[in-house]
Amino acid sequence: MDARKFGGAAATKTTDRPLWQAMKRGFLGRCPKCGEGRMFARFLRTAERCDACGEEFHHHRADDLPAYLVVVVVGHVIVGAFMGVEATTTLSTWQHLAIWVPITILSALALLQPTKGAVVGLQWALRMHGFGGPAEELETHPEL
Repeated sequence: MDARKFGGAAATKTTDRPLWQAMKRGFLGRCPKCGEGRMFARFLRTAERCDACGEEFHHHRADDLPAYLVVVVVGHVIVGAFMGVEATTTLSTWQHLAIWVPITILSALALLQPTKGAVVGLQWALRMHGFGGPAEELETHPEL
């Protein structure tokens, strides 16, 4: 039985890519491959390719995962902070709204791009959604 039928890094002859380094570079908005080029052309739109090394980003599939991750993280932090402040102070509802709504919106906006960058870095490191490249695919799967 051919082990390549089941896929995965163990079945291929490709080298491993550094997962945490790629995610960190993506979180910082840099190319997961070289760490030099910019990953984003606009706020959430990835560049077509890295300016420094030429790695293509257009085929990534981050979709809604970054938004879901941001909602979970920001939601837990803000609700915990709100409950702590509510338990220790006597602020009115309007004061709470004036504090927590802007903090929630700003926190979500601040984390959205870095989270998307980390997800794209994860996909690059794991060779997901075309990040292996056609030459690499033919090299590891000659039957294609």
